[in-house]
Amino acid sequence: MDLHRSYREKKAEIIKRLKGFKLLSEEDLFYELCFCLLTPQSSAKRADWCIQELKKRNFKKNKFDPAPILKQKIRFHNNKGKYLLEMMEKYNELKRELDRINDIKEKRGFLVNSVKGLGLKEAAHYLRNTGHENLAILDRHILKNLVKANVIKELPKTLTKKKYFEIEEKFRKFSEKIKIPMDHLDLLFWSMETGEIFK
Repeated sequence: MDLHRSYREKKAEIIKRLKGFKLLSEEDLFYELCFCLLTPQSSAKRADWCIQELKKRNFKKNKFDPAPILKQKIRFHNNKGKYLLEMMEKYNELKRELDRINDIKEKRGFLVNSVKGLGLKEAAHYLRNTGHENLAILDRHILKNLVKANVIKELPKTLTKKKYFEIEEKFRKFSEKIKIPMDHLDLLFWSMETGEIFK
């Protein structure tokens, strides 16, 4: 596993992608939270397809049941449809509170406690995709690569909060040791698994 060579090849694209996350419009921020609510146990590509369909119908302004759209691509579409509608009801309040909090880990904790359907991984994913740095998104692609890189011994059977934070800390130390920022490593690992730098 020659991470440094892969990183050299993809560094410019990774930096461009991360810069793009910092330039999202207010509407994009809303749909990014919708996207992260759809990703558990469904692929990012399938979730993104649903988001594009919701955007076409202006879901943010025209409140409607999103389940029929989600059903085409997403597992647990009824529950996730409810999560989207619940989040939508309090989105402005959530946004105000997030803007007020400065500490990144505190922001993540607030999201996990305030948005039904959002776990540590999804909250970290949302924050990274909206321009924040230094949180681990421990999805299966990342965990598999952390095993390959000998950062962790095996894939965890369950990811409790305690286990999540332990692996995140190991990921952080590994990133410092090999001198590739954690956010860059995340996209690099993802691209090594899927063949592209997505989000």
